Amino acid sequence: MSALPCPFAGPLEKIFKRLGLLGALTLTLTLAGCSKTADAPAAAPAAPPPPEVGVVTATLATVGLVTELPGRTEAARTAQVRARAAGILIKRHFREGSDVKAGQALFTIDAAPYRATLASAQAQLARSQANLTQAQAQATRYKPLVEARAVSEQEFLNAVSAQKQAEADVAIGRAAVQTAQINLGYATVTAPISGRIGRALVTEGALVGQGEATQLALIQQIDPMYVNFTQPVADVLRLRAAIASGRLTSAGGESALVRVVLDDGSVYPQPGKLLFSDLSVDPSSGQITLRAELPNPKGALLPGMYVRARLEQAAAGDAILLPQQAVQRSASGDTVKVVGADGMIASRSVKVGAGKDGQWVVLEGLQTGERVMVDGFQKVRGPGPVKAVPWVVGTAVPTAGGDPAPTAGGVPASTAGGASGPAAAGAPAAASSGLTAAAAQPAASTASTAARY
Repeated sequence: MSALPCPFAGPLEKIFKRLGLLGALTLTLTLAGCSKTADAPAAAPAAPPPPEVGVVTATLATVGLVTELPGRTEAARTAQVRARAAGILIKRHFREGSDVKAGQALFTIDAAPYRATLASAQAQLARSQANLTQAQAQATRYKPLVEARAVSEQEFLNAVSAQKQAEADVAIGRAAVQTAQINLGYATVTAPISGRIGRALVTEGALVGQGEATQLALIQQIDPMYVNFTQPVADVLRLRAAIASGRLTSAGGESALVRVVLDDGSVYPQPGKLLFSDLSVDPSSGQITLRAELPNPKGALLPGMYVRARLEQAAAGDAILLPQQAVQRSASGDTVKVVGADGMIASRSVKVGAGKDGQWVVLEGLQTGERVMVDGFQKVRGPGPVKAVPWVVGTAVPTAGGDPAPTAGGVPASTAGGASGPAAAGAPAAASSGLTAAAAQPAASTASTAARY
């Protein structure tokens, strides 16, 4: 390599002529320093450290397989309040949307006609009782007479028959009084069950019960609350086959716990229990209906709400739980990234079951102790070792060397292993500055020597 021209050659020649031997020696040293500085090769950049990635260690455990099924809530008991007596509705005794007790008065119907009917039935009963008293007395009087043959046996039989007819009339009268009392009681409409009553379907002044039992309101018992949900029969058959083969174990059967996910994604705090699984399959949809019961003391669940029921029907004995972000799902299958002991990353196909608490249940494809990559995918660029660090939920592994975080497209703001842009261009500038400083130091020394002379 040829030596670079030194910017101090011209001025130093004049100094050499004036200073003689001392100047010549100084000039020689200065030129040698310029030549050595120009000929020194640039230092090779240091290799970047391997990027850090977050990993979790695979651990075998018994994991319950949770099935999430769509369903709707239903009141445990529902009763239609209907008018069983015809008449004009006079008064409403409840507040719409409130809780009512069984037997509580809800409506009052005009009871004047029923009171009159009751009075008539009571009068008829009194007449029948009077006739019975007379018939009993006559039959009692004829009995000794027929023994003495003072009256004929036919007359005695007529007296006994009249007594029995009077007794029947009294029974009819009592039944009529009871019927009239029942109809009078129907004029006061009461709640058939305890629960929450809805809006009134009729208002005061309306004619109800004329020809049919008019519906007045609806009462629903919402504590406890039923949840009806469906499951495809094919899933049920596969689950039963897996349990029969021993690959899965049953998780409680009819007494399995049920969690309900509301429409907004929140989980209802109180668990329920599975009541039954229907024995018949809906021919139109090919699904089986299941029912669960949940406590609802605060009335947070309302009838007809769309919910999703999480039901643990089976448990896998040798399963692994992984964060959902660690599993790459595609049409060709599910894969994970495994970090080996040498720091190299390998792709692994796995069999994923149902999800549980925001994690995937891996049934096949991993061994206990293997490190699965969870975070830092954007920092891996091509083949090369990585540095595995334990991953903690809710945290992200910082980029090595304080590099900026990736952009929205997943490309870091700077390239891995060194600076870019102005920083990269600054390396030659720094070399030039070093050269200038190295050359300036002998020049300053020469200038001071000239000043002394």
